[in-house]
Amino acid sequence: MDGKKKILIAEDHKLVLQGLKAMLSSVKDYEVVGEAEDGLQAVKACDKAEPDLILMDLSMPLMNGVEAIREIKSRHPDTKILAVTVHKTEDQVLQAFDAGADGYVLKYETRDQLLLAIDSVLKGTRFISPLVSEKVIEGFLEGSKSLKEKSSWDTLTPRERQVMKLCAEGHTNKTVADMLCISVKTVETHRSNIMKKLDIHNASELTAYAMRKGLVTQEMA
Repeated sequence: MDGKKKILIAEDHKLVLQGLKAMLSSVKDYEVVGEAEDGLQAVKACDKAEPDLILMDLSMPLMNGVEAIREIKSRHPDTKILAVTVHKTEDQVLQAFDAGADGYVLKYETRDQLLLAIDSVLKGTRFISPLVSEKVIEGFLEGSKSLKEKSSWDTLTPRERQVMKLCAEGHTNKTVADMLCISVKTVETHRSNIMKKLDIHNASELTAYAMRKGLVTQEMA
């Protein structure tokens, strides 16, 4: 590598963030240039720091990692993004790559495995954790419906998914409107469209669906 590679860490658990920062600081070729505790912060931090690579947690407040990846890639297509997460289902992996992730590694992995993932992604090679890659590859080879069919979930816009996440976290329409700088009426319209598209009928069903998709965790809901 020519010079130090700039890395941004997006992670809402402070202990994990501090651990990643300490690990990367011990590698002479890497420099941590920013931190973010939610997806919105990650987007803003990327605009400011212009990192070579972002380590992106997928389950974060305000805007989740998948939506942050999509937004960042639309603004900075050359920025590499490595998803670092506990999720290993086909759905989560494919959502991340569909949004534009360049690699996917699990938090269960060793330090050496994470450094290998970082190095691979920085060199332009897609990386998938060995703990999930076999299942994903099998899904592609078998042509499974979960990978190929367009689901109701796929019809949601990025903004609708963002509204859904915040609503599932228990925020009121007014609070969501303030967070996203939109009107309460617009939030209500998004909620109505979400429920129609997903065929759900109340807040409890919306929250349960959001949890299944990894938008929120049980502790957040």
